[in-house]
Amino acid sequence: MRRLFPVTYETAAQGAAGAAVAPDAPGVRGAEVTDREWGLLELAEVYAYPDARTDGVRTPWLRANMVSTLDGAAQHEGKSQGISSAADMRIFGVLRALADVVLVGAETVRQEGYRPARARAEFAASREASGQGPAPAIAVVTAGLDLDFSLPLFTSPLVPTLVLTGAAAAPDRVAAAEKSGAEVLFAGEGGAVDPARAVRVLADRGLTRQLTEGGPRLLGQLVAAGVLDELCLTMSPTLTAGGAQRIAGGPSTEVPKRFELASLLEEAGFLFTRYRRS
Repeated sequence: MRRLFPVTYETAAQGAAGAAVAPDAPGVRGAEVTDREWGLLELAEVYAYPDARTDGVRTPWLRANMVSTLDGAAQHEGKSQGISSAADMRIFGVLRALADVVLVGAETVRQEGYRPARARAEFAASREASGQGPAPAIAVVTAGLDLDFSLPLFTSPLVPTLVLTGAAAAPDRVAAAEKSGAEVLFAGEGGAVDPARAVRVLADRGLTRQLTEGGPRLLGQLVAAGVLDELCLTMSPTLTAGGAQRIAGGPSTEVPKRFELASLLEEAGFLFTRYRRS
């Protein structure tokens, strides 16, 4: 893993060393000069949430974590695994370990076979010090509650799974969700979920460090609502062609949302970008 941005003394020294020292020079291993595997806690420093507060209360911060191929595909054969990498999955785990809650769309739950978030020993102390539970809650965003509530995500999570839906949701499906052990939260007046209200509902429960893993439809709704603060986008050095979705779908915004680059890492040709709203 190499840090390419922001440029620091370390990155400048790495670049100079990489240019000046041959990988096969006596006593030097090239991979150590320009590249090495970063530890989880090092990655956590790069991806730390901003400590923004209003009147002593943490302000909600919603980040997205997505992966895309060079030609814009967010999936291959319906799943993101085929375009991911070991480093991408390390960052995936770190982002979850830093979050209070993970928002995910119902379609992604069905396609990706979502399971409960797990506790990570490396982050146990820091989560406890931050007043967080042992693992982030999973919050499933769904209008129709067309979900299999017998899955472990609902019946045996370390932290109770949340179901975000609209006030007009079918009572029998709400009852099925609650019977499984999930907690149903209403974040919309009709059948659909209002993205801005979903952020507020979670923040009101103290879940301010928010992370969404999509899918594209949910991310598109969050972008359109103007509630996305940060995008962590992995650029996979692959080409898939075909008709796969982009990372965000739905109607376009009237004015393109402007984000600025906050950090850039690289490993094995994968670029790990982090953009914040300008």
